[in-house]
Amino acid sequence: QITSTATASENPSLIPGFDQGLPQAPVQQALGSGFVIDKAGHVVTNYHVIEGADQIEVSFSNQDTLRATVVGSDPSTDLAVLRVQSSARGLAPLAFGNSDNVRVGDPVVAIGNPFGLRRTATAGIVSAVQERTITAPNGYPIDHVIQTDAQINSGNSGGPLLNMRGEVIGVNTQIAQAEGSTGNVGIGFAVPSNTVAQVVAQLVATGRVDRAYLGISGSTVTPELARSFRLPVDAGVLVETVGEGSPADEGGLRGGTSDVVVAGESHVIGGDVIVAVSGKRVSSLDELRDLLADHKPGKKVTVKVHRGTRMLTLNVVLGRQPTAQG
Repeated sequence: QITSTATASENPSLIPGFDQGLPQAPVQQALGSGFVIDKAGHVVTNYHVIEGADQIEVSFSNQDTLRATVVGSDPSTDLAVLRVQSSARGLAPLAFGNSDNVRVGDPVVAIGNPFGLRRTATAGIVSAVQERTITAPNGYPIDHVIQTDAQINSGNSGGPLLNMRGEVIGVNTQIAQAEGSTGNVGIGFAVPSNTVAQVVAQLVATGRVDRAYLGISGSTVTPELARSFRLPVDAGVLVETVGEGSPADEGGLRGGTSDVVVAGESHVIGGDVIVAVSGKRVSSLDELRDLLADHKPGKKVTVKVHRGTRMLTLNVVLGRQPTAQG
């Protein structure tokens, strides 16, 4: 169980006791879950559990409660790594499984502290994989999340989603809620373990994650979109906007010029259609994000685009992803 405490900075006149000459800073607490990944005392949790915390405590099943320090955090995947000082034999690390091998229908177990009820295990199945995307605290998308019907509630955040071999296949992060509901309705999401392992390795090594940045917003070209507006290809990424001064802007990519609605969804057409990056085919926005994730900031890539009836190859030097999506 992870408890983070933060002192809120508010108008002193609104603090209870201020008018009696007893100013008190209001204290806010967040409750979440986590798991140990090695004998050095590294603990994985969600970024939103420890965001803005002045003090973090980790409570173990043997009733030990230890002060934790933040090794690093990554708002873009809602992940954080903490460290506690404990003897190696007092720690029981969990191993990561391969989330690429997860299939719909696989049985899973979520362990955490919902509503402060310590050491709660819930069971379910994998409901969906690959096609699910959720939004990180800083506005960026988290792709390929695992959907599960295992009961996940407030306080489960940061806890492990386990397969039947006891391997971590995801970090429980969010739930979908029905209108007027505050609890689980059978739709929970976990950041996949392959993403977690990659991010955690960087956080332990450097305390941060640097991501390549192109600087566009776009949408996946569907056959319907291609037919409706006579696009030159029926797969790729339609560039809708290009950030001013972004790597895409510097590299010569062009955004759209006209707003349209197709099948109830808004698009901006008239811009470039990206079909490949550094020789690798791009057929969707998810694929483009995956390809960019394979590169580091400062890397020079070739971007193949259709512009009207012409095929162009543009050279782009990727930048560093901003801390929040604007």
